[in-house]
Parts: sequence; structure tokens; C-alpha cells
Amino acid sequence: MNLGADVRAQEAAPLAAVDTFTLKLPPAAAPVAGAEGSVQFIGTATVLVRYQGFTILTDPNFLHKGDHVHLGYGLTAERLTNPAIDLDKLPPIDLVVLSHMHEDHFDKLVQEKLDKNTPIATTREAAEALKRLGFTRAIGLSTWDRLEVEKGEARLRITAVPGRHGKAGMQALLPSVMGSVFDFGPNVATPAYRMYVSGDTLIYDDLKTIPQRFPGIDLALLHLGGTRILGVFKVTMDGKDGVRLMQIVQPRRAIPIHYDDYDVFKSPLSAFASEVKAAGLDKQVTYLAHGETYTFAPAKR
Repeated sequence: MNLGADVRAQEAAPLAAVDTFTLKLPPAAAPVAGAEGSVQFIGTATVLVRYQGFTILTDPNFLHKGDHVHLGYGLTAERLTNPAIDLDKLPPIDLVVLSHMHEDHFDKLVQEKLDKNTPIATTREAAEALKRLGFTRAIGLSTWDRLEVEKGEARLRITAVPGRHGKAGMQALLPSVMGSVFDFGPNVATPAYRMYVSGDTLIYDDLKTIPQRFPGIDLALLHLGGTRILGVFKVTMDGKDGVRLMQIVQPRRAIPIHYDDYDVFKSPLSAFASEVKAAGLDKQVTYLAHGETYTFAPAKR
């Protein structure tokens, strides 16, 4: 595979056809040992993750209220909210993690204005689409593939984990999707912090393999919204599903995202909050308004 000088296939994991890629970023000022990290909610599935010198942007969507996205097959969705930050006001970004190629996750503005040299970790299908759009450092991952990122002395491993954007019979009509696990620090067995981003998945059996391979998830970012295509077909988790996923992956803390931002999102945040309360999980959930930030310390293991 030839993905540029700083991105290359290195190894295959034993017992499975798993690719490991590497990405070497220019070093920055050395991170402060024991320093806090943060997750800032921008809107939809877009968050800024900052920890150990890394700045990571997920699923960039910077359209404004009243703008529309195309979802394929002539379907559109209207944005009902504004992002907390505009695209041109972002801090320098080391890496984008894109769960799948839908415009409410990578909109036309981002396609036009985002630096084409930005590294983007995503599905193999989305990576090919990004390359056709002129992005030169799109890294396509299949399930369980890994991206090892170096930035000076800082280390980060991103692993693609299972996700499915609809029921099995609808897969031919929907893009492939991935969840992702971020392991910060040089020791994957005992990461300084472990974060899971669900991607636009529904609940299905393969999700049960995530906590088997990645126990001790510190923080889960859950894509909710109960998105309905044609008003009928559910393609993202609703409130009940979000609680089921918490029970499956068992994070120490969860933050709901991807809700209430588009008119195709039919399950409001209040539905998730009700399910959380009924399940007795209130103390494990943090709710962020657009622009708010959750801070975290290195995990104690």
C-alpha cells in the first residue's frame, strides 16, 4: 500500500487479517505529564478531542441552521442548529476521524474548505471517495485495522471497530461505517486513556466484540438521534439503543452526540435521558450543549 511517506502498512496482527498503518506528525511542544484532556462538542457528530498534544476532529459538519445535506437517492435533510465553532475558527488539527461518508458527517463546505493535506482516518470506502475529492492523506481502515500515530514523544492508536448503519437488508443502500477506539499513550495494554466513538451504528451482535478486545473504556461518545430515512427506516440509535450500547461496552462515562441537529433525527435527547434514568445510569452520563467541554484526567488502572 502506498499512502505517502508518513502513512504505510507495517504489520498484520496474528490470527486475523488486520493491517496496521503509521502516521508520523511533526512534533509539538512536549505534553505536560498528567495533564487533562478535553472533548468539546461542536454539534451533530462533530467533536474536538485534545489530549497529550493531539488535536483530533471527528465527523466534521459545519453547515448552519437552514442548510441542507444530501443523503443519496434524492434524499435531503435540513440542519436545525448552528455549529458551536465555524470551520475557519478551528485550532490546528492533527487528524480527522470520519465514521462514514455522509454529508451530515463531511459536508460540502468541509469538502471544499478543509486542507486537502489533512490526515483522515475512515472506512476504506470513504477513503476512496475522499481521494476522488482531492484529499491526499485519506487512510482507509477495515474493522480491527489500526493506525499508529506519533507526534514527537506522544503516541496514539486508533482502531476501527464494528458499526452498521442500518439493518442487514439495507446495507447495499447505505455507506459502510466504523466505530473507533482511541488509545492514548505508548502502552496499548494500559493506555493513559481509552475512548470509544460509536459512529452511526445500530445495535447488532458484532458490537459485543468491542469490550472483549477493548475492556476498560473510559469514555464513549454515542451517535444517537434515531435517524429515520423516508420517515420509516431507522439508521442510527435512538434513546433505548444508546442505553443498550452503554450496557454492552460498559464505559466509565458516556456523552451523547448526534441528536436534534437535523430534521431526520426523530429521537430527541430527552428520550435518551429518560432511558438512562430508567436504567439507573445517570451518574455515568455527561450531557453537553453545543460548545461545552468535558475534561478528563489520565485513567487510573
